[in-house]
Amino acid sequence: MPKKKIAQFSRRGYSPGIIVGTRLRVADNSGAKEVMVIGVPGLKTRARRIPFATVGDMVVVTVKKGKADLVGQVMNAIIVRQKKPYRRPDGTWVVFEDNACVIAKPDGSLKGSEIRGPVAKEAAERWSSVAQLASIVV
Repeated sequence: MPKKKIAQFSRRGYSPGIIVGTRLRVADNSGAKEVMVIGVPGLKTRARRIPFATVGDMVVVTVKKGKADLVGQVMNAIIVRQKKPYRRPDGTWVVFEDNACVIAKPDGSLKGSEIRGPVAKEAAERWSSVAQLASIVV
């Protein structure tokens, strides 16, 4: 029997608002200020389709702005906000004013010790470490 992969947006029904090449604001105090998405692990798509992600997904990013020792490094991040509106199962629409993420380790634990700004409920439910550090969950 094949192993089940991590649930992506298509199973959850959320609109993908982040694609490869998107620049995200970093919402934690890890030292990075801006990152660019370079991959979405676990996503299988059609040939030549640009990989996508949504709130609560883990992505692979490279640091574009921030501390000098971090710039150019490749690391994992969890998306906590997206500009593109998406609809929740209860019928409400959610939209944020920016695209933001938090830097994480491959196991899902966060590199920073605080998260600035609101965090989507979907990210907090999927990642317990995000829920513990979030000050506002929307």
